[in-house]
Amino acid sequence: QVQLVESGGGLAQPGGSLNLSCAASGSTFTVNVMGWFRQAPGKGREMVATMKYNKPVNYTDSVKGRFTISRGNAEHTVWLQMNDLGPEDTAVDYCNAQKRGGEIVIYEYWGEGTQVTVSS
Repeated sequence: QVQLVESGGGLAQPGGSLNLSCAASGSTFTVNVMGWFRQAPGKGREMVATMKYNKPVNYTDSVKGRFTISRGNAEHTVWLQMNDLGPEDTAVDYCNAQKRGGEIVIYEYWGEGTQVTVSS
């Protein structure tokens, strides 16, 4: 079992910033990919950013140049620094942890989500 806990969501003004964090606990030795997904009101869930140790970061096109995913100060902590926010970024953001064999997802875990709201 792997447990994921997100924090850092809230209200930001357009052009502002938020920093999300996700801490993984439990059987984390099985995890080799972590990242963030989001779901906007009335829309489906989309990938935002993922990372693997010593591998290139993968960002969706709409956040490139604005968001940065990185490891935190623990082995299985991941951060999402979000800059230049706009109303289109309003969504519930979910932390995701995976065990992959190549590009195949073997195990997958989800956090409860944290609300990000961008409004003036």
